[in-house]
Amino acid sequence: MIKRTKQKTMISCLKGRIILKKEKFVILETNGVGYKVFLSQKSLNSIEEEKNLEIFCYLNVKENALELYGFLNFEEMELFEVLNNIPGVGPKIALEISSFGSLKKLKEVIDKENDNVFKGISGIGRKKTQAIILELSGKIKEMEKKEKTIDNEAEMALVNLGFNRQKVKEALSKIPQEIKDTEEKIKEALKILGK
Repeated sequence: MIKRTKQKTMISCLKGRIILKKEKFVILETNGVGYKVFLSQKSLNSIEEEKNLEIFCYLNVKENALELYGFLNFEEMELFEVLNNIPGVGPKIALEISSFGSLKKLKEVIDKENDNVFKGISGIGRKKTQAIILELSGKIKEMEKKEKTIDNEAEMALVNLGFNRQKVKEALSKIPQEIKDTEEKIKEALKILGK
């Protein structure tokens, strides 16, 4: 007798044509299969029916259903995963908040708007906003510590190559936020310093 094991299939990315666009989701046709993918309001507003789309996906496994949540970039999906693990925040709310783009961008908006940061997002009142901000503060500190370590490593390496520390700091500040790897930061900084 062959013993069958359950396998979890993860759909991480989809590329296809939008055959239907609704208020909260799209049907994305990929190789003859139509996938229902929930998108944030911001993402839905930026795409058109009948157009091709490439999205990152998160497969939410529920007891009685499988739901796909889509993101226009990888940073949004990373933010969604952080938010989705916060108690009291479901995937629908996490999806809308993730449209801020990244944890770093969300921190900037929280610093500026504080309790009004999620104004207009259905299902989030003042108390829930405060709870989410409190939960995120630990993650933000972790992120900042990690980023500081990466920047310090890149700075040290470039100074050891003979570059002026102040010019190195200026070059590192010009590198796009998406670049998080130390080696990549060094490569990009060398391009800037070489100009």
